[in-house]
Amino acid sequence: MNRHKAIILAFVVLAGGILAATGAKAQMFQNYHCADGTQFIVAFYEYDKRAFMQIDGGAIPLAKRLTLAGARYSGAGITLKIGKAGITVKHLRRPVTACVLN
Repeated sequence: MNRHKAIILAFVVLAGGILAATGAKAQMFQNYHCADGTQFIVAFYEYDKRAFMQIDGGAIPLAKRLTLAGARYSGAGITLKIGKAGITVKHLRRPVTACVLN
């Protein structure tokens, strides 16, 4: 029985070392400034289809939506579109506005 426990312990230590060596998931933070004065930060994480937006002092997860070209994320009254023509955001009841990367 002790040999069995030693094998399990060795496996757990090895698996923990492998996980620790890989580190945190890759992430990318982007700061945007829009034509209407809106500013926000968007975070994208590897292996997560959502975009995480910080706007108006709150953090909001945006689900990835189906689109023909580019990427579109939405949630909580906010829509973020990223395409060849640029980036736009529709924030609550405000009109769609063009944004640029800071």
